Amino acid sequence: MTSTADRLVRQQDREQGIGTNKKAVKFSQQDYETLRQQCLKSGRLFEDNCFPAEPKSLGYKELGPDSKETKGVVWKRPKELCPNPKFIVDGATRTDICQGQLGDCWLMAAIASLTLDQDILPRVVPQEQSFTEGYAGIFHFQIWQFGEWVDVVIDDRLPTRDGKLLFVHSVERSEFWSALLEKAYAKLYGSYEVLKGGKATEGFEDFTGGIAEIYTLAEEEEEEEEEEEAPPNLFQIMQKALSLGSLLGCSIKVDIQGKPVQLVRIRNPWGRKEWTGPWSDEISYSDFIKQFSNLEMCNLTPDTLLSDKVGHWNHYQYEGTWRKGSTAGGCRKFSATFSSNPQFVVRLEDVDDDPLDGKDGCTILVGLMQKDGRQQKRLGRKLQSIGFAIYKYKGRSNVHLGPDVLLEQSYLAKSSSFNNTREVCKRFKLPPGEYAIVPSTYKPDKDGSFLLRVFSEKPAAASPLEDDFDIPIEEEELSESDVDPHFKEIFKQTDGNAIFKKHDTDSSGTMNSHEMRGAATEAGFQVNSAVLQAIVSRYSDAQYAIDFDCFVGCLIKLEMLFKMFKTLERADTGKIELDMQQWLCLAIF
Repeated sequence: MTSTADRLVRQQDREQGIGTNKKAVKFSQQDYETLRQQCLKSGRLFEDNCFPAEPKSLGYKELGPDSKETKGVVWKRPKELCPNPKFIVDGATRTDICQGQLGDCWLMAAIASLTLDQDILPRVVPQEQSFTEGYAGIFHFQIWQFGEWVDVVIDDRLPTRDGKLLFVHSVERSEFWSALLEKAYAKLYGSYEVLKGGKATEGFEDFTGGIAEIYTLAEEEEEEEEEEEAPPNLFQIMQKALSLGSLLGCSIKVDIQGKPVQLVRIRNPWGRKEWTGPWSDEISYSDFIKQFSNLEMCNLTPDTLLSDKVGHWNHYQYEGTWRKGSTAGGCRKFSATFSSNPQFVVRLEDVDDDPLDGKDGCTILVGLMQKDGRQQKRLGRKLQSIGFAIYKYKGRSNVHLGPDVLLEQSYLAKSSSFNNTREVCKRFKLPPGEYAIVPSTYKPDKDGSFLLRVFSEKPAAASPLEDDFDIPIEEEELSESDVDPHFKEIFKQTDGNAIFKKHDTDSSGTMNSHEMRGAATEAGFQVNSAVLQAIVSRYSDAQYAIDFDCFVGCLIKLEMLFKMFKTLERADTGKIELDMQQWLCLAIF
């Protein structure tokens, strides 16, 4: 019940704009300015009890309290490390970041890349912070996490050994913004240790809210499944990405002896080794695709790009959940449950301007991200294998597609594979039309939460495929105990017993919970995925089966709740307002 209430509150917050960069969610409900003023008033430096200067904040295994890697670690404030610490010295630059003893070079590269765009950097690193005016030992940063911006407060106690920072630090020893940002990131995900291992694109996304593509260039012994092979027109894709403000290596063309040469300018985040082959700093494109394994490209949301010199993607995002017994249907291989997965519709109308391949079509990027992967590492849990398929939409407007529609056609496009990675993303070019996107785990009945994002070159319409509520209302008063004789009469009229028997395919006296949506619809009760999850949680047994009495009781409850809502609804607004007494009386009833 609490988790359901939390989801409702989050939905209400989003309707009010909370979760945008301008109205970031306060992580752990900590308000930076309120805490800073309290510290200034009391004359005490801030100490963060939510991420204390203790061994548990370092890690849980290799950096756990008893590990040799954490011997001699002392948490110190910058003013204990140098006489005149600065938040930023002479502007934030890529040389401000040096890797420490933590294997988070991917994060280091992403932090360094922030400094290359002075419009993006202040969104993540508020610039007014300092160790002089208004200093209270407290700092804050804004990080994008699973669809919303989060404001993370930290104190400035940093892990050190022998008087030096243990992890990320600046070449300039008096500068601390990068070390403090790393600490905020570690707090957001639970500890420093969970930051070990990753891709720079994960950091790019978390610092911009963008969507990342990864293309495989040179062949590797162990090619990662979620990465796309570089298409023949990759250089043109890079050029188009730059025109849309994406983060990647800069590309230009020059003429040498009357012939154009494609060049790519790149930067080594470690700064320890430099390409010395042809063109040196301006490496040729042919050498680039031979020498480097991957191209990582982060496409930015419209609100991130402040310059009018670049174009903008159109951006749509939706949260969803897979729940065992209701909306976790698995991949198409599991035909009995596949249509139970959440579904989303995208309507494409206008074709691209200046198509890269010269053919008309609508370019879209689809990204499916599962949540809380790094937090699960501490518990020894692995990410789910996730993927998505795209179908030509065949159905009435905004109707969740059943197996009779979804399985009668082949998919038009899909993610490269199902992979246990944080996100799978792929670029598509489709003809104008309506398309249904079905995100899923590989196997059914795997719980999880996800974020589905669609970027399109031209404006598109995107929305969840959810049935509108439609429940038959009888004039008589009805309570949940009134199964006889009133509701049996309703069931006779709707052939309810026949409906139940139809879905009880093995004549066991129960039906599979995945069939509940279809059975309820046949009985005249249309519900969406969120309500379906609640129904399964309330009325199915431990094996996610629903017997006849529970089926009838569920429909009675639905009708009763719908009637209550319509009675309390004000002026057809679709909303009701209750005080505490009214809520308790209704909930107990």
